[in-house]
Amino acid sequence: MIRVLARRSLDVTYFTRDPARELEGVREGGPGWWLRGGGDSTDPARVARVLTGTARARTVGYDLVVAAPRVVSVLVALDEGRANGVVAAHRVAVGAAIDYLEDRALVVRERTGGETRTRAARWESAVAFTHGVNRHAEPHLHDHVLVGARPEGADVVLDARALVAHTRAADALYRATLRYEVARRAGFEVWRSFAGVEHVSDLDEGYRALWPGHHAARGEKAHWERGEVVERWRAERRRVVLVGARPAPTRHRATLDEHRFAGAFEGRLDVARRHVVAAWADAAVFGQRAPEVVASVDVLYPELRGGRGVHEVTVGVPRARMLERVAERGARPLEPAALDAWSQRSRSRERARERSW
Repeated sequence: MIRVLARRSLDVTYFTRDPARELEGVREGGPGWWLRGGGDSTDPARVARVLTGTARARTVGYDLVVAAPRVVSVLVALDEGRANGVVAAHRVAVGAAIDYLEDRALVVRERTGGETRTRAARWESAVAFTHGVNRHAEPHLHDHVLVGARPEGADVVLDARALVAHTRAADALYRATLRYEVARRAGFEVWRSFAGVEHVSDLDEGYRALWPGHHAARGEKAHWERGEVVERWRAERRRVVLVGARPAPTRHRATLDEHRFAGAFEGRLDVARRHVVAAWADAAVFGQRAPEVVASVDVLYPELRGGRGVHEVTVGVPRARMLERVAERGARPLEPAALDAWSQRSRSRERARERSW
């Protein structure tokens, strides 16, 4: 899950002083890169200008921590030849997540004429810092994305409730884009299970246990040279207990798992656009680009198209599950998605029962 950490200080030296040399040679340029705006990402004064607030608000910005699934981070440690493709895929996916948040979660509430209205906004600048390890020197590919609390041209800070509400959908889009881009740029097949866990085809699950990422003690912040951390990873790999790889589903890469999609709405009373986006992205087992996900959702759910902020228009669960369209189209493609198959085993069984009557 993307973590949203409020920042109340303009001190950004934690980011600007960390050269993140553990990714030198596999990351394009330095750790800092601009999603909006530009400038020297090692200059604390320039980076601090990203954080904007108001006289009344303590929060000056947010640190959006976007982390790759554990098995994707492990790929950076196991295959140095293709690690650059994995890191590049991660950055593309980070950009997709931030684009979504800016498009749907970045709103301000303004009171005029006795009424409170929600208005879409945008960030003037946003800068990210790509790191490759955690405090225990385990492979941990992640970005810290710094954004301001007061959007461009606004007199008030953004609605933090909306930012948090859309984080789940942004994370799902990040992961779907990452799965797609890692396959395209690095040649690894990353897929998502029905239980919501990412796996890599032919990667032994023992590596997930070797570098678990969770420890009782937080650990001290350390700056590793690339050569040092690579040698450490090589030594640790000799301790792995191999348990076997989890086989990928035997279905076409461009299949949307309708059971995973429909199950995402279980227990809900109503469904907003952000819930559909998250469900669709998660159901793309082998990944899909974020623009294609949101384009498909907007065509298939035109009544939700304008939804943003906290109080989005909602639909009922049967409509969210597209039961009438599934019944109408069966296993044919759902335009205009790049996914060219919609698995409908359940519909096939239903038709068989109808014929038996």
